[in-house]
Amino acid sequence: MSEPTIERRLEKRVILMTQDDGLTERMQAHLPQGWQLHRVTDLDELGPWNEILLYRFLLLDLDEIEAFDPLDVIRMLRMEYQINLPVFCFGGDQDIQDEMRLARADRFFGRDEMIDKLPEFIRQYDW
Repeated sequence: MSEPTIERRLEKRVILMTQDDGLTERMQAHLPQGWQLHRVTDLDELGPWNEILLYRFLLLDLDEIEAFDPLDVIRMLRMEYQINLPVFCFGGDQDIQDEMRLARADRFFGRDEMIDKLPEFIRQYDW
């Protein structure tokens, strides 16, 4: 296994799990220069677990149950990969949010609220 370079570790990348094109465009518009938004519907698209470690945080759409199971995503991250990557969820109803809390997702927001919070997360993870 090749090790990531310091340059790769310092890349400012965010994972967005959704199929919503409009939401993706709105989030992309809030990213400052130098930040990259990687939209996927399967964590395997990002590569092996050590590649996922190179991302700053994950934005997870809880309304996309037809494209992926959010519970499977958080379980894979937390239990299989044992990665403590911050997971910010948006959308979904109270039941799925409660299940995601039990599975150790970090924070929950409405869809529009997530857009408003994105600049704050960017500042927090801009190291």
